[in-house]
Amino acid sequence: MQPAATHYERLGGEKSVRELVDRFYDLMDDQDELTELRQLHAKSLKVSREKLFMFLSGWLGGPSLYTDKYGHPRLRARHLPFSIGIEERDQWMQCMKRAMQQMSLDESLQEELLQAFFKTADFMRNRED
Repeated sequence: MQPAATHYERLGGEKSVRELVDRFYDLMDDQDELTELRQLHAKSLKVSREKLFMFLSGWLGGPSLYTDKYGHPRLRARHLPFSIGIEERDQWMQCMKRAMQQMSLDESLQEELLQAFFKTADFMRNRED
């Protein structure tokens, strides 16, 4: 019996993870309603794009690029310098949802990923609203 495909494989591997990240940051950069989220990032999104790509690669079940280069992600600790509340979480989720929709991903995969992304995005909150 073959093991179940990982989210990384179901998404389409490296090329698709890169596309998802690029769409995510392109949307964040272009949408006025995502201003608060965009302001949490540096003027250039180059480093953010690469780090999210590397992180998602491993998080989705593919190569552990982020941990190989930087060690344990320590997501919450790395995000503590930024004020993240419900609005920022919801903007992040909206941006990721749109990015997946633009890619026309399988609906069941989108739903699974949205649930997983929400748990992580909600965990990043460090401000009570």
